[in-house]
Amino acid sequence: MTGLDTGFFVELLKGNPSAVELWKNMIENNDSLVSCLTLYELKRLALKGFIELSASDSVTEAIMAICKVIWINDPGTLFTAAGIAHGTGIPAMDSLILAGLTDNGARVIYTTDSHLENFKKKGLKILNLRRR
Repeated sequence: MTGLDTGFFVELLKGNPSAVELWKNMIENNDSLVSCLTLYELKRLALKGFIELSASDSVTEAIMAICKVIWINDPGTLFTAAGIAHGTGIPAMDSLILAGLTDNGARVIYTTDSHLENFKKKGLKILNLRRR
């Protein structure tokens, strides 16, 4: 399974060729995971004017149609996130996103947040779109 962090969708909206190509593959393979917190972050970025509101709404609709959205309602995921934040210094929101994705089988996570690369787990690759 492939996990997609919020930064992936920001790059997709910017037209980053790597993100566009990956998204096309996600549509075909239908094996991507997205945290519910990414939906929150996309709406927040739109409300702050960082991305267009209509683009945020369109991407959210596409996520809901194409990806498995991970809803964080399991105490185990919350505890995993606390451990990630404590052990790596990764901020809470990003730790919650990581925990949700990894607890649901993500083996590759695409992001733009370099601090996510501080998280190490056997069998997991965190790939930064800004370094591709």
